[in-house]
Amino acid sequence: MKKFLKWGGVSLAALMLIGGLLFVNFWYFKPLSIDWFYSRAFLKFSLQQPEMLTSLRILDQFGIRGHNAELGDASPEAGEEMLAYWRDEYETFQRYDRADYEGQGLLSYDVFDFFMSNQMADADRWRFHNFPVNQLFGVQSNLPDFMVQQHVVEDELGAEHYIARLNQFDEKFDGVLEGLRIREERGILPPSFAVTKVIEQIEGFLDSAPEEHLLVSSLDGKMNEIDEAELEAARREELHAQAVEAVERSVYPAYEDLLAYLRELEPKATSNGGVWRLPDGDAFYQQAIRQHTTTDMTAEEIHEIGLAEVERIGREMDAILRAEGLTEGTIGERVQQLAKRPDQLYPDTEAGREQILADYQAILDEIDPAMDEYFNLRPETGVEVKRVPEFAEETSAGAYYQRPSLDGKRKGTFFANLRDVSEVPKFGMRTLAYHEGIPGHHFQIAITQQLEGIPMFRRLVPFTAYSEGWALYTERLAWEIGFQDDPLDNLGRLQAEMFRAVRLVVDTGMHHKRWTREEAIDYMLANTGMGQGEVTAEIERYLVMPGQALSYKVGMMKILELRERARRELGEDFSLPEFHDQVLGNGALPLTLLERVVDDWIERKRAA
Repeated sequence: MKKFLKWGGVSLAALMLIGGLLFVNFWYFKPLSIDWFYSRAFLKFSLQQPEMLTSLRILDQFGIRGHNAELGDASPEAGEEMLAYWRDEYETFQRYDRADYEGQGLLSYDVFDFFMSNQMADADRWRFHNFPVNQLFGVQSNLPDFMVQQHVVEDELGAEHYIARLNQFDEKFDGVLEGLRIREERGILPPSFAVTKVIEQIEGFLDSAPEEHLLVSSLDGKMNEIDEAELEAARREELHAQAVEAVERSVYPAYEDLLAYLRELEPKATSNGGVWRLPDGDAFYQQAIRQHTTTDMTAEEIHEIGLAEVERIGREMDAILRAEGLTEGTIGERVQQLAKRPDQLYPDTEAGREQILADYQAILDEIDPAMDEYFNLRPETGVEVKRVPEFAEETSAGAYYQRPSLDGKRKGTFFANLRDVSEVPKFGMRTLAYHEGIPGHHFQIAITQQLEGIPMFRRLVPFTAYSEGWALYTERLAWEIGFQDDPLDNLGRLQAEMFRAVRLVVDTGMHHKRWTREEAIDYMLANTGMGQGEVTAEIERYLVMPGQALSYKVGMMKILELRERARRELGEDFSLPEFHDQVLGNGALPLTLLERVVDDWIERKRAA
């Protein structure tokens, strides 16, 4: 027995030693397996991103919740450390031999390589060539939206974590401010309108007393959902008081410091021009094109494609408008006339807005069961429609999608902007619902999250041309299979595609051809039928997010090109559900790799 225990103890010690050595190898050196490397890279990165961990709820399902009390470091120093981290990890990755992999292993290798080479391309040169605080996003709007929409309060600990985060707003804002000052020193100033609008945002944010503030009322609402047996009334009052104090001592001072800086910056930020005005602006824009489209297309090429597409789509829209008796004026003017017809408008009331949300949900509920015929892969989680938070409506996009949590507790969400009901004509609602929900963003993102047998980074890595191209492709798919048979619904689809074609023209126009903001607004008004306010918000979006708007149409055109190639090559053997498997079954891909996946599938089908 003693001998057995002795050898058992030696074996246990040996196993512990081996385990320790494997961990040291995994954490500090080149891991023995490339899959271990992917896991380490994602783990080390995510541990520095507490907001991302909260959003995904990866650790919460294992009872690990401490990250929910933290906010990520937004300082330039932290950014430099993260850049150095990825540079080291990419060097480690390049020590794995690509020839050792095949199938999904090879695809993972190439996805990681493409993403990292794209991110690392002159990273030091372009690190501060952006506008991290602007009218659309930034710490001033993203952080409160995150607290309201994504920080979960299911018990007392969740409420304590919420308050802990409120107490870190000042530190978070300090890091952002430091980065803004570096940009100012380098001559990278945001557009004039962006500074003015963020000032207005912050002034509105500070307009209420702390005890009545959104961040306090949101916590109160979340605590009210908890059973009183688990969180007594007296403790709720204590937590409410702590939240009010945190808003007074941390949140408001953070916003006041940012406001003071922006007021000093406002007279210096005098331009509303494209990024050509920044140091090395032309080269920066070309890099932005590559990053967002995952192609090597030039600005001039994209501009010419945009002009041709605007002309083609315009002819199709013109035919429908003439059938409606609308024959005078530009495409945009006639679509606006249609959009103002009483039969296309909802009441400008809260009841009208509630009906819009209900109708969006009904559109999604209608198309969902029909998708079985066209898709083998389906999301395991549902999608719901919500209103864009009112505090963010004025400068938010017309709609956006928020991914479901990995633990399944939060559905995918299609957020609709209801700031102005005149911006929601009924003929455009189907197309928008298909784009943001089913079978658009919700299918693509939710299916990606549930894929098995691929590294976690492939479930999360963003390739805008793929994801937005897919969503735009599904607008056309829904029409092809009969869900926009009404000519006005089809006009809504064509208007949405025209909108994306116009983006090719105005984005390259402002950032490459040096169009003014006003020239771009006039062009979009003439061709899309969108309202003045909506068009202005869009043009101002492109000015603070150069290149991003190109991804939609470029991605859609590539997916359609690949589908038609497969249909032509395979003839009767072509299967639309199988084609969709190729597009959706590998996670987000750069367009070059998506093309390779589809071509490989075609070859396999032909050889079968």
